[in-house]
Amino acid sequence: MTAPDNIRKLSINNDAREMLVRAREEGIETVWDRLKAQEPQCGYCSMGVSCRNCAMGPCRVDPFGDGPQKGVCGADADIIVARNLGRTIAAGAAAHSDHGRDILEVFSELAAGKTTGYEIRDEGKLLALAGEWGIETDGRAVDEVARELADAMMEDYGSRKERIGFLDRLPEQRGKLWDELGITPRGIDRENVEMLHRTHMGVDNDHVNTLLHALRTSLSDGWGGSMVATELSDVMFGTPKPIMSRVNLGTLKADSVNIALHGHNPMLSDVIMQAAEDPELVALAKEKGAAGINLVGLCCTGNELQMRKGLPMAGNHLMQELVLLTGALDAMVVDYQCIMPAVTDVAKCFHTEVISTADKAKFTGATHISFDPHRGLEIGKEIVRRGVEAYSNRNPDRVQIPEGSVEMMAGFSIEAILGALGGTPEPLVEAIAAGKIRGAVGVVGCNNPKISQDHGHVTLCKRLIENDILVLVTGCSAVANGKAGQMVPAAADMAGPGLSEVCKALGIPPVLHLGSCVDNTRILVLAAALAKHLGVDISQLPLAGAAPEWYSEKAVSIGAYVVASGIYTVLGVQPPVFGSQNVVQLLADGLDDVVGAKFAVEPDPEQAAVLIRRHIEQQREGLGLPFIAATEIKSQAA
Repeated sequence: MTAPDNIRKLSINNDAREMLVRAREEGIETVWDRLKAQEPQCGYCSMGVSCRNCAMGPCRVDPFGDGPQKGVCGADADIIVARNLGRTIAAGAAAHSDHGRDILEVFSELAAGKTTGYEIRDEGKLLALAGEWGIETDGRAVDEVARELADAMMEDYGSRKERIGFLDRLPEQRGKLWDELGITPRGIDRENVEMLHRTHMGVDNDHVNTLLHALRTSLSDGWGGSMVATELSDVMFGTPKPIMSRVNLGTLKADSVNIALHGHNPMLSDVIMQAAEDPELVALAKEKGAAGINLVGLCCTGNELQMRKGLPMAGNHLMQELVLLTGALDAMVVDYQCIMPAVTDVAKCFHTEVISTADKAKFTGATHISFDPHRGLEIGKEIVRRGVEAYSNRNPDRVQIPEGSVEMMAGFSIEAILGALGGTPEPLVEAIAAGKIRGAVGVVGCNNPKISQDHGHVTLCKRLIENDILVLVTGCSAVANGKAGQMVPAAADMAGPGLSEVCKALGIPPVLHLGSCVDNTRILVLAAALAKHLGVDISQLPLAGAAPEWYSEKAVSIGAYVVASGIYTVLGVQPPVFGSQNVVQLLADGLDDVVGAKFAVEPDPEQAAVLIRRHIEQQREGLGLPFIAATEIKSQAA
């Protein structure tokens, strides 16, 4: 169907447009409607110069000099912007690190034999991690090793250590730099707590000092909590290997019970996949008139399962209301993060049951079934049963599923990438040195309704691969590029001649799916391994990061730990820091002299691609690699 222009500009995807037309016809409010109702948004908040950290406020200062220049306590724009950014990073780091803690706690219970539905599926990775953490493995039972590893990782969340456990993965140069700057993360919770303390009124009032600790806080996430989440998820659910899957609202089936798994933590969704294959529940679905039980993913919970089991993806962040609008979804199971409270309102317009599962994330209007790893499979079956029962309430006349889905390939863990290269990064290094691959870019982050859905991700990745730059994607970006057809081996034809040759030789796409948003740590690990292999720092490599459509506090933490690790990063959405030119100067220039990388803000993905390519050529020159002449990236939009 052809959507009107006012809807076409909201998303580049036909399935989203079709559901947006339906929403307008039926008067169902979506995220885009609520954004419109908020406009114009507060300029002080957008520039980061509003403060409500104490009851003497709330305060705002005028960055243009016509109004108040200081808050009641005397804080100026530099202090207020730095405080706000620090607190944002702490919130984002806490979210991903608490995700890691949840995984770790279940892993600990599994090691003690107290769970159902869970097992250690990658014993080799468990033993490798244990060796990395100095835990003896020879002649010991697997569960005994697992218990000791769990205890050691628990220590990283406290404040008794001087450095967290994964830092031996760093190149020596990067570790020394962090020590000299005083930003080596000591404890995951410790850095978050100190960030909140520093930004309390009357504590840290030097914006540079505040922001250096903000980097330390983000590093406790990237090299701590998120890394724990990724590594232990691999141990418990299997280390991903390349696997084919499908994406789009067309993954829903009109003749089946459809259950969407939404959120970020795979603990419950993994057992729900097991439960959906239970013969008794499948028989019940058929008794209700359905052909079977069809599970689909949304956001990063879906990415976790797609990476390991090929779960089809219904969509990314901005699709969560639209999947409900199909009228074909019988249950939406949510855990936490990036779940809009509005899903329960939209679900009321149909028969869909929204089921919340995390006690820290209840939703008004949802049915709450508390997740308990001791009864994991039992709870999974209860949830699937509710989805099957809801199918009986579906109105077939209201079902409208957009046609078609797109094939995509997922499952590129670091182990899978190195496996494709023969077990060593040397072939990748050779391809980069020869210029067949100019460099690599991690394109990550969310959707933001301020940007036409997926336009930033898809356009940026298209321009990068055209210029022989390998792209690594996670989270919502992975779903966007999957929908655009960039994540199948045949997409090598979209790439420049050098990258295309490499991809065809290996049978891989030019855009590689590395997992959920906590799995950005895979990018850090690969970057560190390449730097160690070459005997250089990460900041010397031809790498970059980008978040074209970010919206969440987690994305701010990710961007901060990527830059602090030495990787130049381009943001597509302006962060709320422009009320302080000193903070902007530090982030967009000064950090380069401190950590060897900096931020740039460029909303136009065409221009962002130019910035990234120029940076990669500069990095190649710094390593003495040949400059590969190429036509300047220009818009090739049809």
